Amino acid sequence: MRITLLAVGKMKAGPEKDLFDDYLTRLKAIARPLGVTDVRLVEVEDRKGRDRPGQQDREGEKLLSALPDTAQLMALDEHGKAMPSMALADMLQSLLDQGISEWALAIGGADGHSPALLKRADRKLALGPQTWPHMLVRVMLAEQLYRAASILTGHPYHRA
Repeated sequence: MRITLLAVGKMKAGPEKDLFDDYLTRLKAIARPLGVTDVRLVEVEDRKGRDRPGQQDREGEKLLSALPDTAQLMALDEHGKAMPSMALADMLQSLLDQGISEWALAIGGADGHSPALLKRADRKLALGPQTWPHMLVRVMLAEQLYRAASILTGHPYHRA
């Protein structure tokens, strides 16, 4: 299975990017024995300007066009289901057991996801009731995926 993180906006050099890259590297190393062949970040950007009418729809179109046709899609959304790390690990294992070849997780722009993307999503995940900066959400998501793989491989990173 390949895991694709889809995100609106470009991550610039800095502490968030350093942390994200670190967790992505860790995730790739530990998840390979589980059957995760690759983990990648795909960033999309709407260069027509922020806060213009239709911004959310344009971002949604770009995210959907970057999504492999057969991918299971999880949208990060404030109205999604919050789940403990163990449940995310169980979900990852279930997707692997089902033979899912592509799992995509989408992080929307400042106004959230477009209705079209939310309709296409197989699942919706909330990272809690707080509002988080989008670049920090990438770090948190990468860490939680690394934690899920750690749980499944019995790695000591997660101490349940």
